[in-house]
Amino acid sequence: MANPAPDSAYISDHSPAVIRFHSRRTAQNSCAYLIPHLTPTTRILDVGCGPGSITVDLAKLVPQGHITGIEYTSAPLPGALALAAERGVTNVSFQEGDIHRLPFADAVFDVVHAHQVLQHIRDPVLGLREMRRVCKAGGIIAVRESVYIGMYPSTPGLEKYMVLYDEVARANGGNPHPGAGLHGWAVEAGFERESVQCSTSSWCYRTRDEREFWGDGIAERCKEGGAFFGNVVEGGFATIDEMGEIEGAWREWVRNEDGWK
Repeated sequence: MANPAPDSAYISDHSPAVIRFHSRRTAQNSCAYLIPHLTPTTRILDVGCGPGSITVDLAKLVPQGHITGIEYTSAPLPGALALAAERGVTNVSFQEGDIHRLPFADAVFDVVHAHQVLQHIRDPVLGLREMRRVCKAGGIIAVRESVYIGMYPSTPGLEKYMVLYDEVARANGGNPHPGAGLHGWAVEAGFERESVQCSTSSWCYRTRDEREFWGDGIAERCKEGGAFFGNVVEGGFATIDEMGEIEGAWREWVRNEDGWK
């Protein structure tokens, strides 16, 4: 399938299943490390805001400030606006924007934030440079990316999914699960090594509800009609039957009471 934007390496889409998946992300579970650095008047840019669940949460933490959420496509933005209206949050705005060419002047934000965005673009170092450009001197560039550590029980179907995800992402120009190397990208982008602060946090999926959220969410992406399915099958990485087996493996993991990720 064609890339959604010239510099994007995103291999999924903004279908209802993916939006539901991303909407579980909050400021607390996705950027808790940033919260202590916010003040009531902080001005934030949220790059790759998706459905806006993190963005709207952050807006509530800066009531006299403002947060702008940008996404490379307008597809999820109506939902983000609706979420802000539903929660009565008015100090937030959403617009299309490309991290490689941010549509803002230099030094206009106190904080520039991105959650699991750099892995989906072709030039993460350029993305970091742009984030730095629009951030005020003394401000914060806050980035979180994934590091894959596996799951239990591991099965051939689940292992095949991870191999496919890695292969398809790299073939599209992406950088899957790059969290352990973020500090290196930051230095390459021009940040002083001593100014880069690293930390870790984790998501754990163990209860039935948690397994359904994660496992069924991934299984939906493996069904015919979705962007990930299309990238895999049209790219020749796996057959339709193999994708059906992988979807089934995720459903089985959800049913397994010992399932853990």
